[in-house]
Amino acid sequence: MIRILFQGDSITDAGRDRGNAGDLGRGYPLLVESTMGFEAPGEYQFLNRGIGGDRVTDLYARIKVDIINLKPDVMSILVGVNDVWHELKNGRDGVDEVKYFKIYSMLIEEIKAALPEVKIMILEPFVLKASATEEEWDTFRDEVHKRAKKAREIAEKYDLVFIALQDKFDEAAQKCPANYWLRDGVHPTPKGHELIKREWIKAYETMKIG
Repeated sequence: MIRILFQGDSITDAGRDRGNAGDLGRGYPLLVESTMGFEAPGEYQFLNRGIGGDRVTDLYARIKVDIINLKPDVMSILVGVNDVWHELKNGRDGVDEVKYFKIYSMLIEEIKAALPEVKIMILEPFVLKASATEEEWDTFRDEVHKRAKKAREIAEKYDLVFIALQDKFDEAAQKCPANYWLRDGVHPTPKGHELIKREWIKAYETMKIG
């Protein structure tokens, strides 16, 4: 059985019951399980350890209990928007792009050292203009793009699969308003989670697993 771990912030957390180790929340991890579990019954175990509000530093702080100890065969990471949002919201808790890259690198290196066979996918942080982002939109967009660039550089540095999402959401927002996909410009609606799920599965299918 292939063990798949989803890691990240509230976008991944998606309201999961943290008291239930098997709960996947109501977002893209659940949709991935629904699709892949239906198509290949009994072949996968899915785990979600995303935590709302997390920055890359928070993921690094819980690397042992929520990643290494779980021994996943495959994992995906989506983190970056809170590294920007926390700075804009309170002016003190953000993680700048240089530190983001440094801590992200440390995270990947330690995961690979402990779990040399694990396959890792890096999801691109994304943002659209809506209620939570419009007040400081130019700064919000620019800073999230800087983290997205660093996330791509992490994938290239360690030869990991990178899942581009910003362009996909930008294209989607040409069809329907931003809040149709991301209810506040950050958190996906069910349609936004479906978009992520489809890109996640396409990326997974490019990897040689097993």
